[in-house]
Amino acid sequence: MKVLLTGAGGQLGRALMQARPTDADVIALDRVALDIGDRAAVLAAVAAHRPELIVNAAAYTAVDRAEQEPEAAAQINHHAVQYLADAAMTYDARLVHVSTDFVFDGMQGQLYYIDDTPRPLSVYGATKWAGEQAALSAPNSLIVRTSWVYGVDGANFVKTMLRLMAARDEVRVVADQIGTPTHAASLARAIWALAGQGAAGIVHVTDAGVASWYDFAQAIQDEAVAIGLLDRVVPIVPIATEDYPTPAKRPAFSVLDKSASWALLGVPAAHWRAELGLMLHQLKDMTRG
Repeated sequence: MKVLLTGAGGQLGRALMQARPTDADVIALDRVALDIGDRAAVLAAVAAHRPELIVNAAAYTAVDRAEQEPEAAAQINHHAVQYLADAAMTYDARLVHVSTDFVFDGMQGQLYYIDDTPRPLSVYGATKWAGEQAALSAPNSLIVRTSWVYGVDGANFVKTMLRLMAARDEVRVVADQIGTPTHAASLARAIWALAGQGAAGIVHVTDAGVASWYDFAQAIQDEAVAIGLLDRVVPIVPIATEDYPTPAKRPAFSVLDKSASWALLGVPAAHWRAELGLMLHQLKDMTRG
C-alpha cells in the first residue's frame, strides 16, 4: 500500500511513521517538503506519488493564537483539507483526516457521539469542523476525532508539566475541563488499523478513561517521580477555568464515545494512565540516551 503522509514532522506524524505497517510504502512529507496550504503543491505531490491512501496529520494546533490568526488557522485546518480531498478524488486515493474534540462545545455534560451536532467555541474548533466537512467531500474518506494528544515528540501538556514541576515550587492546573488524554502512539496504531480495514465516515479514537487537566497533571507527577524522571513532588493546585483565562474558549466536557471504533478494532483502547506510563518510560530512556 502506497501512502502519502502529511504533517510527518509533528508528534502524530512521527508516531504514525514509527507505527507504520510493514507493507506500507510511506512517503512522509513535513511542512517544508509540502505546504498543504498551497493547492497547486498538494495536487502536484499527489500526482507525482499517486498514493492509494493520503493520511493528513498536519494541522494548525495553536488554539489560542488562532483567535488572532483565523485566516492562517482556516488555511491549514479547512482549505488545505479541501485541497487534499480534491487531490484524493482526482487521483483515486482515500483520505484519512485527523480532527478534534474541540468541534463540540462541551455543554451537554455527557459522552459525545459521532452524530452529535458540533458547536465549536473557538476559531480552532470551527476551522477543524470545517475541515471535517471538506474531508467528507472525498469518497470513502475517514475522519478520526481525538483529544488531548501527547507523545515523546513535539510540544505537549505532559512535557510542559514535567518542565514546570522541575522548575517551580507549585503548579496550578485547571480542574473543571474534562476529557481524555491520548497517547500519540496508540492513536497512530488505531489510525493504521482503521485505514487498513477501509473504515469510512467519522470515528472517535482516544485512550480509555476520563480525566480533568488537574487529574492528568497529578498522574504525570506520580508516574514521573516513581520512575525517577522527576526527583521531587511539588503541590499541584486545582483551579477553575475562570482563574486561568485564555483567548480561546475550551469545552468543559468533551469525552468522546468510542464504541464504534472499538467495535471496528475488536478491542477497547488501553486506559490513558497506562499509556502515560509507557510514554514516560520511553521519554526517560531517550533522556538517558
